[in-house]
Amino acid sequence: MKTKFLVTIVVVLILTGCAEDFLNRPPQDALVDASFYQTDDQLLAGTADLYSAVWKDYCDQANWKIGDVRAGVLYSPWATSSDIRDFTTFNVTGLSAANVSAYRAFYQVIGQANTIIHNINLYAGASVTARIKNHTIAEARFMRATAYTYLVLNYGPVPVIEDNTAYLNNPALRRNTVESVWEFIRRDYEFAAENLSETPIQTGRLTKWSAEGMLARTYLTLAGHSGTLNAQHLTKAKEHAERVITMSGKSLLPRYGNLFLWPYDNNNESLFELQWVFTSNNDLRYKHANTMISQITPSNSIAANGDGWGGGVGATGWMLKLYDGLYNPESLLIDSDTAFWSASPGFTLDQRLRETFMLPGFKYPELAAKDDSFLSAGDKAVRFLPNGNNAAPGDGLHFAWIKKYVIGPVAGETAYQNYPNNVYMLRLAEMYLIYAEATVLQNGGTTSDGQALQYFNAVHTRAGLPPFTDPLTWDEIFKERVKEFAMEGMAWYDLARRHYYDAQHVYDLINSQERGQYLVSPEPWPNPTGWNLYDVLWDDETDRVLAGPSNFLMPIPQVELSQAPSLREEPVPYIFD
Repeated sequence: MKTKFLVTIVVVLILTGCAEDFLNRPPQDALVDASFYQTDDQLLAGTADLYSAVWKDYCDQANWKIGDVRAGVLYSPWATSSDIRDFTTFNVTGLSAANVSAYRAFYQVIGQANTIIHNINLYAGASVTARIKNHTIAEARFMRATAYTYLVLNYGPVPVIEDNTAYLNNPALRRNTVESVWEFIRRDYEFAAENLSETPIQTGRLTKWSAEGMLARTYLTLAGHSGTLNAQHLTKAKEHAERVITMSGKSLLPRYGNLFLWPYDNNNESLFELQWVFTSNNDLRYKHANTMISQITPSNSIAANGDGWGGGVGATGWMLKLYDGLYNPESLLIDSDTAFWSASPGFTLDQRLRETFMLPGFKYPELAAKDDSFLSAGDKAVRFLPNGNNAAPGDGLHFAWIKKYVIGPVAGETAYQNYPNNVYMLRLAEMYLIYAEATVLQNGGTTSDGQALQYFNAVHTRAGLPPFTDPLTWDEIFKERVKEFAMEGMAWYDLARRHYYDAQHVYDLINSQERGQYLVSPEPWPNPTGWNLYDVLWDDETDRVLAGPSNFLMPIPQVELSQAPSLREEPVPYIFD
């Protein structure tokens, strides 16, 4: 199936092209062959590119910088040429690289989707079945709605564009109101839910349940976007989530780690993935291979070919404190520079920690090591120091490195910036937590509803934790979501959803996070049963951020404002046909 996706991607690139500017304008030198859209297979080939190349600029770095760094899940303590510190400290500008890449990618998705919809409606031949015609248009509208969801949550009012050509004739582009954008999103997902098949036409393709899952997420967000909670939208969020849980045939994988143990692509918990492939064609690898893995792999010794550039990125102190048992709140001052976070080595039963972040001494038999500089050769344990010895408090590591999605070198499957593993965009686990969150909000902020607790615990106990029996609150569900989806680009959008109706709560949460340096030391070495966590007191000036109304949304990139100054004007409602 991966090979078939790659073949169809090559075909669609030849036929439609892929521009790199704001609207992904149809290039003049890549006119569509009207004879192409004559069979069902050709229509399916025409939408294959929507699953990969058009998302490249978002997935490579912007996905986790916005979704995880900005939310406080990840950090880097160093101000380097990278823009990670911009997202850590809420100083994103119109020039921040990942901001520019994300905005461009979202409109590439939209532009490509619009072009596909136009071409199918104009050129589809008489032998094309109505089922496949509607299915492929639904795929394009689903992807367009997903791109607009990220746009409106990151930038607020943005231009709604259905016809790329119309913009060419009218470059005075205006932003549309947030209400208009959300209505556009809702209509696209509703169409997708009505026209996508219940089972995938090809492995990895969208289904009706992908769209219903996105509708559950959308209605949960819409419930608060007016500033007050809408009970009907909360009910719809629960209805769509429960339909996916009970009718899709999907199920949670019994072991959390299997979600990321290669090969895991398109498993029975997945509802929507970006489809990446390993390819020996150098002209295609930067479009269709997963390059994100190069950015997050913490060491060259476990990278495919010297491309492990993630050694300066890891979990924040705030993130580590979310794992039950790892943190003891009674801090113990060691000296003027360091203090315990826990008076004795912390340990957690939560299996998601090991699968998401690397602590010294964690063992990963599945990772191959090219040398002994990062993983010890015998047991594949993450080394603590180059000589493998324990350390004093001041000699610990600054990072819990990223493990999720890191698969290391796989013979015949990986090469330099050329990885095959897919990226999750929607999983069944989210449906369980959406149902629980909607129930909490319906009940004034807390609930002991049996169904909500059952669904919450399906996710919670899968991680190796005992059943949760206390009343559920939004904060408890948010912490669960962060641990479940860390490094999946989700946490920021959870905060943005709450920001619609309770902004101060979100500001207080962000501004209380530890985003500065810390030290982690295993006890005992080399086979730790716990970890001492140390706060670096001299880094307190960078430990906290200040988020508020003026910097919660990201600015539209400067290059876009230069090309279309009308984007600075007040947004207007979108006129629906």
